[in-house]
Amino acid sequence: MLALGIDPGTAICGYGVVEMKGDVLRPVFYGSILTDKDWKPEERLRRIHQDISDIVGHFHPDFMSIEKLYFNRNVNTAIPVAQARGVVLLAAAETNLPILEFTPMQIKKSVTGTGAAEKKQVIFMVQRLLGIREKIEPDDTADALAAAICGLNQARILQMQTKSGARIGEILEAQKNPLSKR
Repeated sequence: MLALGIDPGTAICGYGVVEMKGDVLRPVFYGSILTDKDWKPEERLRRIHQDISDIVGHFHPDFMSIEKLYFNRNVNTAIPVAQARGVVLLAAAETNLPILEFTPMQIKKSVTGTGAAEKKQVIFMVQRLLGIREKIEPDDTADALAAAICGLNQARILQMQTKSGARIGEILEAQKNPLSKR
């Protein structure tokens, strides 16, 4: 199973493609899309959309795992994140890529065992789970890899619950339509 994890952002958008075979996780491709603060907003969003579309087209993941929008007190940072998230979701929708969404707390808990984990704990566990020795920079890349790991863990649970080898997209579609046959 192959997951594309995303940590959305306009200045930095982290991505990570992770493969799970049995209980083994393997990093396939990861990094961050950096946009220049001097670019027009639409140029930044176009760049993010194009790069994510290219990754989806090249690797053909089974699903996208993305962090849900988290609002803190600063609306000025929430709006650009929401815009970046929108173009990332569009890239997934253009290829009918299933989307799994998780809160930051769910992602942290999936990777570290606690939803209250600090950033350095998440990075440490991502490196350990994926066997990455070099420092993962920027943090957005580690967050995207963590989102992919969280999604893979959830997808495996969904497959076990349905006792099928069905692709995650088929399982999610069946859950949307309870009358469909599994």
